[in-house]
Amino acid sequence: MNYQKPKGTRDLLPADTRVWQFLEDTGRKIAGLYNYREIRTPTFEDVALYKRSVGDTSDIVSKEMYEFIDKGERHLALRPEGTAGVVRAVVENGMLNEALPQKLYYFSNCFRYENTQKGRYREFNQFGLECFGASNPEADAELIVLISNFLHALGIKDYNLLLNSIGCPECRAKYNVALREFASAHLDSLCGDCKRRANENPLRMLDCKVESCQNILKDAHSILDYLCDECRAHFEELQRLLNEQGVGFTVTPRLVRGLDYYTKTVFEFEHDGFDGKKLTIAAGGRYDNLVAEIGGKPCPALGVGIGLDRVVHLVDQSLVPNTPLYYIANTTEDVLPFVFELAKEYRNAGYSVETNLTARSFKAQMKYANTIGAKYLIVIGENEAKTREWQIKDLETGEILSSTANFKNL
Repeated sequence: MNYQKPKGTRDLLPADTRVWQFLEDTGRKIAGLYNYREIRTPTFEDVALYKRSVGDTSDIVSKEMYEFIDKGERHLALRPEGTAGVVRAVVENGMLNEALPQKLYYFSNCFRYENTQKGRYREFNQFGLECFGASNPEADAELIVLISNFLHALGIKDYNLLLNSIGCPECRAKYNVALREFASAHLDSLCGDCKRRANENPLRMLDCKVESCQNILKDAHSILDYLCDECRAHFEELQRLLNEQGVGFTVTPRLVRGLDYYTKTVFEFEHDGFDGKKLTIAAGGRYDNLVAEIGGKPCPALGVGIGLDRVVHLVDQSLVPNTPLYYIANTTEDVLPFVFELAKEYRNAGYSVETNLTARSFKAQMKYANTIGAKYLIVIGENEAKTREWQIKDLETGEILSSTANFKNL
């Protein structure tokens, strides 16, 4: 039987993982500059955690979660997003009793049952950052600047930052009334999901991707007209801070996020580099009430999820490090002990080395060295083994880089 990977998953081969390692190394470096520290949480959690945090009416919970009952009759789910598990970990491990803010980052594989396309899979990868204990707009601005710096470090500059505020629960309650009234006048023209959302969670209608619904809802009231004084001041100060930092953005009153836990600031980094189609490569915002909702003490918080499966297609390949490979060839089997000793010394010095492990002829070794993309060649014969000196040849240029290399200059 020929086995194949499940739909919506893929194999990342060595040519792919080189770029992924660059993504992750860059993310860790940028996060560290802002004192974000790494956290790792389980791949699956109690399904109730996601229903409580993400929201019963969200598409993630109602349509896309991978749920299962384990042998202990526990109802579990593979994580559909990263924030809920991190909030649970922060609360459970008492991290809110430590010095605040707590600034955390993670690389997580997540799972959602949805249609697959370029940059969208059923198992996907996120670079997430979460900040707990900072309520000021300075924290929002810092996180957005961090993401901008991360994308620039990958050579990604052609993106748009969309910015909005969806206010606090009090703001939204008033806005939902107005939005529900607007929807009732157009109910017959809305899609089935929007008809349901109009009753259950009107704000989520604004996230509908059906074009006919978008055309109708563009005439709905703006939530910015319903912000309370505190939410409006927070949003205005955030805009001032971003302008001060030289970060361009577009205020987008129809922007909402598909997760129910957001408050105040929401944002998306949008890119049109996918065959001319605009796609979100990073998105996040504030969730000031979520910590308390899942059992912790009240604590302001904000975060972002960066879709690495999309970002990886946009990376400037010239920035990806390519560790030069040395190939050490042997002319006879008698010199193999010295070849292995030499390879050990090069590796100890931090160089990548390949040797003749399959008894290839010298001619076959030359062909193999080119096939695997070796940058440098060292040939060890009886004379080199005896004198313990050798030459280093650049296989791309044919240039002899050193005619007297020895253990002293490693």
